[in-house]
Parts: sequence; structure tokens; C-alpha cells
Amino acid sequence: MKATIWHNPNCGTSRKTLAILENLSSVEVTVVEYLKNPPSPEKLAQLYRDAGIAPNEALRRRGTDAEERGLPSADAETVLAAMAADPILIERPLVETEKGVRLCRPQDRVLEIL
Repeated sequence: MKATIWHNPNCGTSRKTLAILENLSSVEVTVVEYLKNPPSPEKLAQLYRDAGIAPNEALRRRGTDAEERGLPSADAETVLAAMAADPILIERPLVETEKGVRLCRPQDRVLEIL
């Protein structure tokens, strides 16, 4: 099975999720450091659609200016554009497999798509 993780190495939950993936010999992991290589608004829209969540549900509020910018109540296009332009606004980690996508907070949520 292949899995892609949108990862922030400075995030403990992201590191724990990556460790779960790397400890499974049946999983081939692709790591995308999204702060260096942010996904496009279109890719983010697809990930959130596949995860069954709205973009503003996946908006990182802690440690960002999302609230001040009015993003929690903004429309999806505005939120996606802001995330692509300023990827610190993306809550992490996101994991995608052929079984679906999960925002892995807590990290054990990754097991739902393995």
C-alpha cells in the first residue's frame, strides 16, 4: 500500500503519525514537507473532499493569524487560497492512501485508512 503524508517535522503529532506509517512494512510512504512544498488549492480541495471535511475544519488556528484574518468563517475558496499561499494555516498531518484521506489528529486516525 502507498501512503502520502503532508508532514511538518516540527510537529509531534506529525512525527508520531509518520512513525506509525514507517513501522508498517506493508506501507510505502511518500513524505511531503508541506511548508516547503505546499499543495495547490485544487489538491487541498480534493484531500478535504476525500476526508469528508470542509476546508475551514482543517484550518490551523493555533499559532497562526487565521482568526484575525476571518478565515474560520470564510468560504472554501478563500480558505484554500490562504492555505496554499501560507501553508502554516494547514492543520497537520494529512495522510492519503487508496482507502481515503484523514487529518490524523490524533495520530491513531491514520489506522482508519490502512
